[in-house]
Amino acid sequence: MGHGLKTYHDALDFLYGRTTGKWKLGLERVQALLRALGDPHLNLRALHVAGTNGKGSVCATLDAVLRERGLRVARYTSPHLVDFPERFLMDGAPVASERIVSWVEQWTPEVERLGATFFEATTAMAFQFFSEDRADVAVIETGLGGRLDATNVLRPLVAGVTNIQIDHVEYLGATREEIAFEKAGIFKEGIPAVVGEPELGIRDLLVSHARAHGATPIRTVFGESAVEDVAVTAEGTRFNLRRENDVRMVRTPLIGRHQASNAAVALAMLEELPDDLRPSPAAVEAGLRRVSLPGRFQRVGKHVFDVAHNPDGSRTLAQTLAETRMPRPIAVVFSVLSDKDWASMMAALAPHVDLFVLTNSPTAPASRAWHVADVMAYARVHGWAAEVVRDFDRALVRAAEEGATVVITGSFHTVGDAMTRLQVSPTAG
Repeated sequence: MGHGLKTYHDALDFLYGRTTGKWKLGLERVQALLRALGDPHLNLRALHVAGTNGKGSVCATLDAVLRERGLRVARYTSPHLVDFPERFLMDGAPVASERIVSWVEQWTPEVERLGATFFEATTAMAFQFFSEDRADVAVIETGLGGRLDATNVLRPLVAGVTNIQIDHVEYLGATREEIAFEKAGIFKEGIPAVVGEPELGIRDLLVSHARAHGATPIRTVFGESAVEDVAVTAEGTRFNLRRENDVRMVRTPLIGRHQASNAAVALAMLEELPDDLRPSPAAVEAGLRRVSLPGRFQRVGKHVFDVAHNPDGSRTLAQTLAETRMPRPIAVVFSVLSDKDWASMMAALAPHVDLFVLTNSPTAPASRAWHVADVMAYARVHGWAAEVVRDFDRALVRAAEEGATVVITGSFHTVGDAMTRLQVSPTAG
């Protein structure tokens, strides 16, 4: 096509080149691009997941259970940890890099003509791959928000919102109420809606939005049921799911008290599938045993990889560290993007951490790199043990020297860069 896209890395360079500037929300460009592709999304039977935290865990659970049901399952999530094809999974395997090169070669002129963003191009690519591969069902995670997110061109079988916390305020609003409005934008007329928010006020707001969109039925995980007797170990999470007089014991290999809520959201979404896709109780139980999700309290030797990148995520990580009683001392390799509330994240982790090793992850965009000197000064004021080790490789070594447990956290960049250097596959652990 005259664009000289000869290699996989050239293709990725072109896609990443679409990330410059502010995130452009809206559906017009992705709809136009999908029209040029033949509207592949119209062929997909999909489950659509939004929410501030927990989307990846819910998607991984849906994927594992539906594959146990014997279905051909596609999964689209973002961002990736180590390599771009992780975003597009078919029956658990990433797409071949050659398909990405071919897609970019063919559709570069249209992407450029429309001014499509990185995420819009990536979403269109996912929908085309999944349609070509004849997925029985596609599990689709929103990128940012919901209402104006590129994935919201779908008319799914079921839509679920996990929870609402403060994040991406420049795009979604500064209050949980404003963010709830955006996330609830994935609810659609005549489509089952699942609400996973535990707090009554925000939950009722999400329900009212779902009702306004005409969603039916509307399921509230924490309105109709209770998650009880949660037990967290280094091997996984066990809890009882109570609905009226029915009590069901559920186990997931995902570690953390929050994973009980995520599993309950996934189970409610599965229950709303049509008969030809809905898994049996035996398939659900067997599928839950197979769930895995890289970068979410993922233990590999003495290392724990966790992509917590906002205060709520860090509070959850801190709670999980306490409940799993990881060996002390605990050293944290910590690198956060500058537009995140790193001070609150540190405050959440500090009571459970013996040393912060402050660094900058190599793949973090230079425009969003935090200033470690400021972070170090903040740590000193609060009396937290911290060191600045600017070289990322050296920071990993330093943390391993000091910690019986080494936690790597702060962003997807931080975790992915560490996995690359420590030669850990995103699917290990």
